[in-house]
Amino acid sequence: MNWQILCRLLGMLSLLIGASMSLSLPWAFPICGVATEFESRGFFGILAAITACGILGGLLRILGGKAQGTILQKEALAVVGIGWILAGVLGALPYLFSQTQRSVGVPMTFLDAFFESVSGFTTTGASVLTELEDPAILPKCVMFWRCFTHWLGGMGIIVLFVALLGQLGGGGKALMQREVPGPLTETVKPRVRETALAMWKIYVGLTGILCVVFALEGMTVFDSLCHTFGTMATGGFSTYNRSAGHFESVIIEMTMVFFMILAGTNFTLFYLLVNPPRGGLQQNWKRRFQVMLGDVEWRAYLITIGLVTLALFINLVVTQHYPSVLTAARHALFTTVSIMTTTGFGTENFSEWSDFSRGLLLLLMFVGGCAGSTAGGVKIIRFLLFAKTIRIEIEKSYRPNVIRSLRIGKEALPERLRYEVVVYFSLILTLFVVSWLLLNTIEPDTLWANSTGSVKAEKLIDCASAVAATMNNIGPGLGVLGPASNFSGFSQQGKLLLTLLMLLGRLELFAILVLFFPSFWRNQ
Repeated sequence: MNWQILCRLLGMLSLLIGASMSLSLPWAFPICGVATEFESRGFFGILAAITACGILGGLLRILGGKAQGTILQKEALAVVGIGWILAGVLGALPYLFSQTQRSVGVPMTFLDAFFESVSGFTTTGASVLTELEDPAILPKCVMFWRCFTHWLGGMGIIVLFVALLGQLGGGGKALMQREVPGPLTETVKPRVRETALAMWKIYVGLTGILCVVFALEGMTVFDSLCHTFGTMATGGFSTYNRSAGHFESVIIEMTMVFFMILAGTNFTLFYLLVNPPRGGLQQNWKRRFQVMLGDVEWRAYLITIGLVTLALFINLVVTQHYPSVLTAARHALFTTVSIMTTTGFGTENFSEWSDFSRGLLLLLMFVGGCAGSTAGGVKIIRFLLFAKTIRIEIEKSYRPNVIRSLRIGKEALPERLRYEVVVYFSLILTLFVVSWLLLNTIEPDTLWANSTGSVKAEKLIDCASAVAATMNNIGPGLGVLGPASNFSGFSQQGKLLLTLLMLLGRLELFAILVLFFPSFWRNQ
């Protein structure tokens, strides 16, 4: 392990996070320019956090010195894994220094602040804050930082890091491959800094468009920015307790649906749409869109959204949960897209829906969006590869001499992907089961004391949804963790476990798991 390179890069990352916090400072001052007592507390809290980031970043840079050498696989894993943990710790400082309260009279502990910060950066959207609209609990500038962490983590703080720095050389590709979600890393081009810049340009462009649209639809500038961050990063942090349901606007909800679908799409497709490969597509927009529609994963992504929406709609109509068919269709579509893209915005408390609908949403939490998007979950492409792998293995059982290559569309894929996908599914299943049983063991039954049904049964289901919601970066779960509730009632040990699951899910397991292996830190 090249410790100097590790310290140098982590130091630069600390400085980047501190610089990002400065964008929250102006929100402490209203139009009149005089900050209230609570906003002043938020202002100086963020200022103290920026100072801490600067001091830590400077010390790490000094320890790193003039580090020489190439960023290899081991260093890339360490930078990404430790970098995200470090981002979570530094991102928690504004909450702590501003004395943000979890609820009235209940200050946030370090684990509460760490949970909220990691939830923001990993675009999970799970929260321990109960009174978002009370400025005495959460200053406006800290609220902005809370939502802005979504936007930073959506495309990836390491991808931004690579885009801003030009001296990483081949190490930039290693860093990108550990953070860009999805099993197909061939989209990372040799000139990796140009790729990172292109992805961030598209991300910033869509963010700007959505922010303007929200403002035209009646949101304040502050609300449009915060909800744009949550939508484009598929995060889900809102400035209101009722989330997207606060606006009670079909137009705003459908705008969110459209942009959530875009955010769950592989950003490489947007890049190819704007910058098609040479060969006659440059002047033919129709053919450009045909290339995009020809992507197997994207078609499967849209089909899944359509089928689940239809199933939820039929169930809501049959159970007569809503008096209007249009209302049922509206909430079925919004909830499906919100869960599928792992955004987590809510318009209705789906925990009150039928067992079929809740079960379907629990399964949908594991699916996620496309590889190379801001969405979490297992990813559509892995399910396609897993299904094809099973089909090949079944055929081999009765045709052992037939050789079938793994294909997506017309493209033949490396055989190693079959192994990688099976290993990933195995790890996800193992992690889910172990975490579910552990969370169910360490959480006391008191949180379910007011349950109208069986406490044990509801606790078992709610803990399963808590693990699924955090591991797949969804946010809300079922029961006591539904869209109308939050994670504030969980124990400190439970919050620590769920925080670890958020990091594991966002970085797709390996960049965090390797940190627990002693052999990883040895020089040989």
